[in-house]
Amino acid sequence: MLPYRTLQEAEVVLGRELTFAENLWFNYSGQKSDYYLYCHNILFLLCVFSFVPLPLAFMELKRSKNIDKYKIQPKVRLSFYDMFRCYKEVMRMFVLIVGPLQLVSYPIIKMVGIKTGLPLPSGWEIVLQLLVYVIIEDFGNYWIHRWLHCKWGYEKIHHVHHEYTAPVGFAAPYAHWAEILILGIPSFVGPAMVPGHMITFWLWIALRQIEAIDTHSGYDFPWNPTKYIPFYGGAEYHDYHHYVGGQSQSNFASVFTYCDYIYGTDKGYRFQKKHLGQLKEKWRNDTKQDYKSE
Repeated sequence: MLPYRTLQEAEVVLGRELTFAENLWFNYSGQKSDYYLYCHNILFLLCVFSFVPLPLAFMELKRSKNIDKYKIQPKVRLSFYDMFRCYKEVMRMFVLIVGPLQLVSYPIIKMVGIKTGLPLPSGWEIVLQLLVYVIIEDFGNYWIHRWLHCKWGYEKIHHVHHEYTAPVGFAAPYAHWAEILILGIPSFVGPAMVPGHMITFWLWIALRQIEAIDTHSGYDFPWNPTKYIPFYGGAEYHDYHHYVGGQSQSNFASVFTYCDYIYGTDKGYRFQKKHLGQLKEKWRNDTKQDYKSE
């Protein structure tokens, strides 16, 4: 809850007029407790998990030729029942694990110093903090994911997530309850090390889940804006990991590919991509030769 009763009082304390965004924040959060604001995460997660994968699900069900050419594993099709079962299991874990964990973790949020008051952070401050969060989460996630592919970790925990060898958006958070808890740790380390505003924390939670849905989409669209992000893995990169399955010791990256490159865990993927590229080039050359001979 903000310590100001009026806009004028807030402006006197800050020594300036409030920005448009700060006015909106004051009007919305002024009489709401910090705990209430923190619990918005539950609503954001529910909305992201429910609505962001829907266009991908419609594409999977419609089976349009114009869209199918971008499907990474075109021979694998998921039915409405398959996707509904996936969504139902994700929501069950949300109700039993994620939601309650969010509710009880508020004291940690207060302890690390995530703010809810004024002034609001600048756009550049938000962007830089989100970048720090991504890098920290990516490094931690890489090593946890790699551990989950050892014999014990895979058989006891991670095999659930790999039930979908050709992933779809709804399968991004589909996992064993223990994996959900473990992988939540690196997602929180960044905000704990570099605490910011609650708005930044909301954006981080939402963006992280949207990124996971994107890498599990099963489609490699050439117009995807993430293709312009350096070292971003994307759907094709992570799809290879699911395609290989339990034996996969490649492409552990969560967001960026630098850890896989540094530690040599992308060699299988790079070999396959190079081999497929050579086959496609040979096919193009053969086709041109056949056309000329006619």
